[in-house]
Amino acid sequence: MASFYKNAKVDLTSTDVTTLYTAPAATTAIFKSLLVADDSGSTSTITVTITDSASAVFVVYDVKATVANATVELLTQPLVIQESEVLKVTAANANRLHVIGSYLEIT
Repeated sequence: MASFYKNAKVDLTSTDVTTLYTAPAATTAIFKSLLVADDSGSTSTITVTITDSASAVFVVYDVKATVANATVELLTQPLVIQESEVLKVTAANANRLHVIGSYLEIT
């Protein structure tokens, strides 16, 4: 069993649903941190979901408010992403949010 500390980053330049992380085959990821930085002078919102291997969508955060020109930590406890699951983020406003997820990947 191998373990690797990694991060995933995305600049939300649109309001489209955007994949932050997809768990590879035979892999589990434990997200310790999910930071959202709002680099605009206005607040925005973000939605975070997990899509499982059967394509069912589960909401982690639904329209979570950010703070203008600040960073928000979304996780208070670790978030487990299992094999073939997809962690996705959606911004309410384009060109305002950057997302960084820090995780431990176990294969």
